[in-house]
Amino acid sequence: MRILVIEDDQKTSEYILRGLCEAGHVCDVIEDGRDALFQASREPYDVMIVDRMLPGLDGLSLVKAVRAAKVKTPVLFLTAVGGVDDRVEGLEAGGDDYLTKPFAFSELLARVNALCRRPPVQDQKTLLRFADLQMDVVKRQVSRRGQTIDLQPREFTLLEVLMRAEGRVLTRTMLLERVWDFHFDPKTSVVETHISRLRAKIDKPFDAPLLHTVRNVGYRLDARL
Repeated sequence: MRILVIEDDQKTSEYILRGLCEAGHVCDVIEDGRDALFQASREPYDVMIVDRMLPGLDGLSLVKAVRAAKVKTPVLFLTAVGGVDDRVEGLEAGGDDYLTKPFAFSELLARVNALCRRPPVQDQKTLLRFADLQMDVVKRQVSRRGQTIDLQPREFTLLEVLMRAEGRVLTRTMLLERVWDFHFDPKTSVVETHISRLRAKIDKPFDAPLLHTVRNVGYRLDARL
């Protein structure tokens, strides 16, 4: 992945650069906010790591300007400014994630990888269909055969992930990452519990089940079984 690191502290930027390069990524480092705005608008990146306290143009203003320029590169704020209001301000300015200093590099890398796994917003469908099941992502509505199905937020996200997979098998680990943002096994039955709840809503009232368990592998939507 190609990553733009915008950080004016040399020790911090060298530390980040070394770790990301060791993980196989290609990185550019810029210290000045105005220079970073030009670079981010001119070159494509998979992720931007942005400090808030920058010379030339502060990180918050930088991200607002980048978003105004229709640049959709995921942004991770990495900063010592870590109050609740500061984090909210950063996310509302257009940031996708927020990590405060001091930080563990392993967490930084995990967050960068998570941002890179997200499909580009402009490429995502907002109206999903699988057999007679339909989901409107924008309106947050689900229906089957014209019958409205009421889902809790996490159930909705789980179904969305399954529908976007278009019949492919998703493992328990994949669902933990995509639905709960867990990058470890929490040793709970959270996936199984939500799969059961989802089945009760999208399958039980109908004669043809769509959500199937692939034994020892995972789950998938299939209208042929």
